[in-house]
Amino acid sequence: MTRDEWWLASLGRTVIWARLRVLDAGTAEVFDSDGNTLVYDSEDTARAMLMDAEFVAFDGLDADDALERGFSLDEVAPPTGIDDAALREHMVRSLGARA
Repeated sequence: MTRDEWWLASLGRTVIWARLRVLDAGTAEVFDSDGNTLVYDSEDTARAMLMDAEFVAFDGLDADDALERGFSLDEVAPPTGIDDAALREHMVRSLGARA
C-alpha cells in the first residue's frame, strides 16, 4: 500500500506543494510543482531532499508555524486532481494580499 504525505514551502503569500509518496518497496517519489516525479531510494532520502529545499510536512504544521510562514491554516489545503496532470495545475497557489 502506498502512503501520501503533503509538504509545502512558501514564498511570501505563495504556497508551493509537493507530494511525497512512499511505496511498498520502501522507495519514495516526490511529485513537484513542475509536474516532475522524482524517485528516491528511501523515504528518509526524499524527506531530506524536501527539507533541504525548505519544505515542511503539512501534517506537522500548527497555527503558529503557518503564521510564521505568512498564512493561516484555514487558507490552505493540499491540492486535489483526478490525476497528476490535473493535480499539477494546483501545486502552486497564490493566496493574494492580506486583508
